[in-house]
Formats: sequence, structure tokens, C-alpha cells
Amino acid sequence: MSTAAVQDARKQAEALDNEDPIAFVRDEFNIPTKAQIASSRLADSHPAALSAPEDDAKCIYLCGNSLGVQPQRTVTRLNQYLTTWATQGVQGHFKPLEESPLPTWLDADAKAAELIAPVVGADVSEVAVMQTLTANIHLLMSAFYRPDINGRHKIILENKAFPSDHFAVETQIRHHGLSTEKSMVLIESSSKDNILSTEEVLSVISAHADTTALLLLPGIQYYTGQLLDIPAITAFAHKHGIFVIWDLAHAVGNVPLYLHDWGVDAAAWCSYKYLNGGPGCIGGLFVHTNNSVVTKEITDEKPEEGYNNRLAGWWGNDKKTRFVMANKFHPVAGAAGFQLSNPSILDITSLSASLEIFQEAGGMEALRSKSLKLTNFLEATLGQMKEEDRAHFRIITPSKPKERGAQLSLMLSDGLLDTVMKELEARGVIVDERKPNVIRVAPAPLYNTFSDCVLFVEAFSAALEVAAKQHAL
Repeated sequence: MSTAAVQDARKQAEALDNEDPIAFVRDEFNIPTKAQIASSRLADSHPAALSAPEDDAKCIYLCGNSLGVQPQRTVTRLNQYLTTWATQGVQGHFKPLEESPLPTWLDADAKAAELIAPVVGADVSEVAVMQTLTANIHLLMSAFYRPDINGRHKIILENKAFPSDHFAVETQIRHHGLSTEKSMVLIESSSKDNILSTEEVLSVISAHADTTALLLLPGIQYYTGQLLDIPAITAFAHKHGIFVIWDLAHAVGNVPLYLHDWGVDAAAWCSYKYLNGGPGCIGGLFVHTNNSVVTKEITDEKPEEGYNNRLAGWWGNDKKTRFVMANKFHPVAGAAGFQLSNPSILDITSLSASLEIFQEAGGMEALRSKSLKLTNFLEATLGQMKEEDRAHFRIITPSKPKERGAQLSLMLSDGLLDTVMKELEARGVIVDERKPNVIRVAPAPLYNTFSDCVLFVEAFSAALEVAAKQHAL
């Protein structure tokens, strides 16, 4: 960027940051400093040590699509959980404590469901905080994928699906004694950047409508950052009698979702990206009310005929009878009936700490409003780079704001990725890469600023210049 362009962008960013109605929530997060990310020593774990001196500049952290930063209250809530365990032992399961913001461990998953339901646009009964993403996809498919080789047996997914989704589909098909050659259908994009048009998706559904049992797609594609038209695709698949599961790993906490109103059958997600739950934190799933009814009582004749069969565990039993310890499974209605084991309270406490901040920020509509402005500003600022720098990359994420979330994926010229990533890190910038040539840049509205976007572009320009010289481009 020219000096004038940099100055102008900085002024614009400062004005936008000053006008930001949710700027206050940035102070709720531990954003690593440049010194911290450059250090190879474990920092002092005392909370005061995590709050860097004012003169220690924060890094430019644009990697919430991979791992969100730590909410400051996570430490507080986890210490409260640890204190409960230390002082109450097993009583923590059932005993409410005065002046504690935490639910009993028996009720922790229910409280987390209350917090996540508005984030995904669901009734509380339709969500469960449990397991991890791929495990939940397997659990959903075990309940709702019932292939008939003489009828509906195919699963449709994109050909560039996240590998874990692909593996889940392959192994589910083989688990039923079928072959992927006959029962797995891949949607291929005609775009060089692997952008899937809604028409391409619907065309493949139409071509295999009579033999397809299940459709598994991402709400937001992890590589390109494309936001798929969830309601339109779901409605079209339903018209053809196809059950739909959405992988919302990159959509949850990123864009507003209305899973109940859209009639989505089921969905699963992780919580360590935009939800800031922490590395490998507990996942979640959604099962629409229509698919989780329980029509018989456990005392009725053949009560198992009153609900959709699924892989079961004791935590899916009705809470009122869970500790009776009778060897008779009968699920509670709703997504909670798909739970297996008692969940990790450590994980739920960490996730819930972040979800409290979502509420304080005004929910997903407020976050999306800022996110649209942030990503549009980032895109515009990238467009102001010098022509010789812009020649070394292109944005492969859709340009229409309604077709993307926070993330922009930048496709670099061949051979530049390693040097660019090294130079960005040296300048205190954290983004992530997808080999061979893509860097993903995701300004998260909870804690990123418009100034972060400008500082990234300045660092990116410098990194490109170094890389181009090294490769004589």
C-alpha cells in the first residue's frame, strides 16, 4: 500500500472502531501479545500474568476460524468449577452452592443447551452439548441413515469436504455392507476455486433423488469460506424425501442460523472456532423436533417403537429416572435423548463462559452486523494494495457478503506460502494456512477490530514483497 493509502485506511479503521457498538467485548478476551507468540517459554499461569502490560502490543489474531482466543472469564469459571470439585467432591453433581454462577453438574448440559440454542436458532429441546463433531455426525448417521440397496442408499456430499466428514461417510456406508462406489455421490464444482453454486448442488440432488437417503454438507466450506444456502438446499432435498445433516463447524458462532425455522433435520458442530470453547472442546448437535419425538412411555408395551432407534447411553435417559439404574433405555424427547455419557464438566464450563459473552454482545444478529462490516473492510483494504502485490494473490471466497461468513481465503501464487507465513508470524500476525497455496484470514467480531484488518494488510504486503524477491517473481 502507498503511504497515503495506509494513512487513509488507518483513519477509516479508527473511525469505525470508535463507532463500534460492541467494541467493549474485546476486553473480555486474552489476545496474545507479539512478545507472547514469539516466546518459546510457558508463561506464568497466574491470571495477572496473562494480562499483558499496556505497552506490550497485541498480536494481530485473525485465526478464529481455526481456534478462537481465550475469554478472560474462562479462567474464572474453571477455577470455580475446580473449587467446587475440591470442596464438594461428588456432591457437586446435585448440590447447588450459594453465590456460585455455575449449575450443578447434573444440570450443566441443560444450562449449556439454553446458551447455545439462540446461537443456532433452535428450541432448547432441539440441542445437546455433547461429544465432538465427527462423533456426533456418526451418531446422527447411525440414527437416521438406514440404507436400502434396492431403494434409497446413497449419501451425497461435496468432493472437497473436510476429510473427517468424508471418512465418516465412507465408513458409515461400509458399516452397512455397502460400497462407496455405488452409495457415495460427490458434488463437484465447475469453479476453479471450488465454489459450489446452489444450482450445482440441486442438480446433483435431482439426478440421484430416488436413490439418495442422506445429504451431508457444510454450512460454511472450510477451505473457501463459502456460506451455502442452507434453507434452499434443505427445502429442495426434503421435497425429494432426503434427510439432511449439516456440518456447522465453520458456521456456528459465525453467521446467524435458524435451524428450527429452516426445517433442518439435524446438524453438528464443534466449539473451538468462533465459539471460543478451547482446543478440542465439547461439540454439539441439533435434532429437529420432528425427528426426536417419543410417543410411548417406558411402561407401555414395546416402548422402543415409540422413538427413533439410535446408539444409546445412560445420559440419554430421562433425568428423573437416570439414577434408578434400571437396564431399560428410554430416551427423553429431544436432542438430549441422543446423549451417551455424562459430559465433561470441564469442557462445558469453558464453553459456557464464552457463550455468556455472546449474550452480552447482543447475540448473533449484532455480531453478524459487525462481521459484515469487518470482512467487507478487510476485502476493500486488500484491494488498495499496490498492483505488484495484488498480482501475487486472489480472494477465492465469494464476493457477495450473503455468501460468506467472516473468513476470506487468499490463494497465493505458487511457492510463496511458506515464506509469507513465516514473515507474517515475524510481524506478529496469526492466520492459518491450507496447503499448497491458501491462507485463511478471519476477523472475528467478538474481539477483532477494523484496525486489525489494516495492520494485517500492511504486514501481508511486506510479506509478499519478501516472498516475491526470494522467488524472483
